[in-house]
Amino acid sequence: MLVAVAMFSLMDTSMKLLSAHYPATQVTAMRALSSLPLLICYMLYRGAFKGIFRVRWPLHLFRSALGIAMLTSFAFGLKALSLAEAYSIFFIAPALITALSVFVLKEKVGAGQWIAIAVALAGVLVVLRPTGAGMLSLGGLAILGSACCYAGAAITSRVLARADSNESMMFWYLLLMALIGLAMSAQGWVAVRAEDGWVLLALALTGFFGQLAITRAFSSGKASVVAPFEYSALAWGVAIDWLLWQVLPDGYTLLGAGIIIASGIYLVRREAVHAEAEHP
Repeated sequence: MLVAVAMFSLMDTSMKLLSAHYPATQVTAMRALSSLPLLICYMLYRGAFKGIFRVRWPLHLFRSALGIAMLTSFAFGLKALSLAEAYSIFFIAPALITALSVFVLKEKVGAGQWIAIAVALAGVLVVLRPTGAGMLSLGGLAILGSACCYAGAAITSRVLARADSNESMMFWYLLLMALIGLAMSAQGWVAVRAEDGWVLLALALTGFFGQLAITRAFSSGKASVVAPFEYSALAWGVAIDWLLWQVLPDGYTLLGAGIIIASGIYLVRREAVHAEAEHP
């Protein structure tokens, strides 16, 4: 999980660098297109294309649409926010997933979990600035919207995983995002600069290996143990912000991030206890 978080942090850095020169929808398309060849080679090596067309198309299309919205809004938000600020807001996603699981998956959530969700939302408000100065920040709201789309995509993935393989889910997710992203950005497409070639290569490699690492993490360890390590992204964000842009998070960002992380860890641990009680 630590390797996965490191890879995704470097991937987000690549997206932030690209978002300074290209529209957000084009950055999304480049993200999907850059990793797709690597995934295809990996699936050919694994012989994972068997039955690739026997999937539930409506859910795959819906998940890809959420993925497009998630990456596009995240890339848009990165134009205005530092990585640490973006991650602090995005950490609300586990709480949103827990809340959505009640309405979509009909899972039971106790009073303690609802309180943790409310606390996490309060943490987001702290990051967005309780004074009101940053409350209507387009960048902050874009990252919040990205977290909502991520939560929706995660719930959809849980439903898809009941019948579809991980390889088919990854393949159609990237391919459909690439096609939709290209269609959305075709009219305003900006010619890719030669000097950005290394950034695109980094985007492809980090996205691909990050996905492999996170899949391995959750398949070989308990979610309650693995998931909290995702919050190490904040350390990566702070370090990268300082090294590349000489920016450090302020007190509000760190306080809000601490609140959100604490509630997220509680939710992950509480879900693990509930699962063990149901399946002793």
